[in-house]
Amino acid sequence: MANYSDIIGHEDIVKHFKNSIELGKVSHAYILNGEKGAGKRTLAAVVAKSLQCEAGEPDPCGKCHSCIQADSNNQPDIIWVKHEKPSLISVDEIREQIVNDVDLKPYSSRYKIYIVPDAQLMNPQAQNALLKTLEEPPEYAIILLLANSIGKFLPTVLSRCTILNFKPVEPLHVVEYLTNNLGVDQAKARFCAEFAQGNLGKAIRLAISPEYNELLEDSVRLLKRLSDMDMEDIIEAVKNLGKYKLDVTDYMDIMMVWFRDILMVKISNSPNKLLFKDEYSVLKKQASMMSYEGVEEVLRSLNKVKIRLEANVNFDIAMELLLLTIKDNM
Repeated sequence: MANYSDIIGHEDIVKHFKNSIELGKVSHAYILNGEKGAGKRTLAAVVAKSLQCEAGEPDPCGKCHSCIQADSNNQPDIIWVKHEKPSLISVDEIREQIVNDVDLKPYSSRYKIYIVPDAQLMNPQAQNALLKTLEEPPEYAIILLLANSIGKFLPTVLSRCTILNFKPVEPLHVVEYLTNNLGVDQAKARFCAEFAQGNLGKAIRLAISPEYNELLEDSVRLLKRLSDMDMEDIIEAVKNLGKYKLDVTDYMDIMMVWFRDILMVKISNSPNKLLFKDEYSVLKKQASMMSYEGVEEVLRSLNKVKIRLEANVNFDIAMELLLLTIKDNM
């Protein structure tokens, strides 16, 4: 049932699509680029719904047959591309769901719209298979590639797409959404907004997911006592973290915020700008134990491990080595 009014932030991208629809100048291929939780999927669904709306206006009417079908995920000319493996979109999946299908004219609508979530997972063979469609698309075909990293696309694919980058949402808008729509109290909403750094999806998960809150609490407990842990303790701690069935980047994000707080304490010696304000005494103690170079080394290591985990390396080994690196710099 989503409409443009449900999209928080990203006003420039919404305006772009509305103007393009009104002027009849919609591109045949877009890359919607932004981190997970930025709102790409919601926006793509609304854009597809508005393009297929029988009223022919930039905003979907929500009442016509096409809008009703879109709201129930049954619009036959809005195709969401699926993939079996969590870390790969194969050439066969692209051929079957887009390349071999695109020559068939729309079933009942003006356009045939293909939406590819996690499009950065297309391997080079899949991207090359898509190229011919991007180069010579039927006039009715529109392809929306949703991605969290344009760096994983071939230059030939990038050159044939309109790239729209999702920017962080203003914290005030995130707080307003959490309090007004989800009933989250002001203090927790502010924490979630600051922690998510403009990512509404991440803020929502932190606000409403018991598992996410448990992971946050366990991670903080681990970071508070890491300097005193031996190898057996670290192995056990990693096993404990592994029980959470969350995105691998969630672990890294929590740790990054912790060490950014340590850096802030070293710079300002004040709790005012900290996210983990309640842990000021611990952060201050750890800040006194670490050099600026040590904090920077930890943040670099966190970024490296984040990339490795996204590439599906072994979680336990990567996390154990990371925690040893952090411990060595404390």
